[in-house]
Amino acid sequence: MGGAGTERGGPPAAPGRAPARFHRVHGANVRMDAARTRATRVESFANALCFSQEPLAPGEIFLVEIEEKEPGWCGHLRVGLTARDPQSLPALPEYSLPDLVSLGDSWVFAITRSHNRVLPDGEEAPRERGPLWAPELLIERLRIPRDKLVGRSRPGRYSHVLDELYRTNALPPTARRSRIGVLYAPRPDGTADMHIVINGEDMGPSARGLPAARPLYAVVDVFASTKSVRVIQVEYGLPSLQTLCRLVIQKHVVHRLAIDGLDLPPPLKHFCKHE
Repeated sequence: MGGAGTERGGPPAAPGRAPARFHRVHGANVRMDAARTRATRVESFANALCFSQEPLAPGEIFLVEIEEKEPGWCGHLRVGLTARDPQSLPALPEYSLPDLVSLGDSWVFAITRSHNRVLPDGEEAPRERGPLWAPELLIERLRIPRDKLVGRSRPGRYSHVLDELYRTNALPPTARRSRIGVLYAPRPDGTADMHIVINGEDMGPSARGLPAARPLYAVVDVFASTKSVRVIQVEYGLPSLQTLCRLVIQKHVVHRLAIDGLDLPPPLKHFCKHE
């Protein structure tokens, strides 16, 4: 991924960084595509652990979109970080929870919008800083481009941040087309906080005290009702003029469908609706 400069609070600049993809080490029930950007669980409901190919840079988000669901199973996608090199694991655990976590140096959570948050005594729960249409998501001193963070409930339907079903929790955060990301934010004491982002919303610190000096790999457990996920590439830097125009248009419409009535070229309307 191309990196923004550290003065912007994003990952360090890395011009030659390869696109995000999954590691060659994965669960026995996972089938990868040729690019290792799509992971599909082909049988059962477990043995579907996946990892990022490379350790994450500070503030770099590893983002996946849920592409397929499999009804009949209880449980959803699990995401987190591990300080264990996947290649060093003598045997790949069947589950991320509790198996991988019980080995130590791993922090994994099942995805919910009422996520467990780790807060020091007296500290209030973190709140979203800035409107959901802001071009960047601010997490502590980090700036994450929001354009790729928001998924859709299904093609042709509302963006999740406009979908009443999503706002009222009738549509779960693990619905098809949801986008789930994980990153870590360094702290002055040399440790880091782990953050999980669901469709552009920061769920707050879900784990504190991670060893920021050690390589931290993303963990994605394609568990139970989640059958297939796809890696979404996030490019850091200034938002494009096209993206800024879309944000302005979205900010001034009451309803997503109102975009259809604007005097705009059809391709721009589709872009504004994330289609």
